[in-house]
Amino acid sequence: MPIYEYECPKCGKRFEEIVFGSDVPACPACGSADTRKLLSCASFHVPGGAPSGASSSGGKSCSGCSGGNCSSCG
Repeated sequence: MPIYEYECPKCGKRFEEIVFGSDVPACPACGSADTRKLLSCASFHVPGGAPSGASSSGGKSCSGCSGGNCSSCG
């Protein structure tokens, strides 16, 4: 099931929602139906390879970053 990230221009709230078809969810904070879909980063796994976002430190990212390889990871 696709999970999309949305933002409400009225109150600025960002939220994720499972959406089917062309449905547009209302903002959970203010109830506005004027929400817009955001472009999100995709995560994928290559068969036989490390998962996307894995670092060189055994497939785990450090607590100082949100994933991927960064200079602070060991």
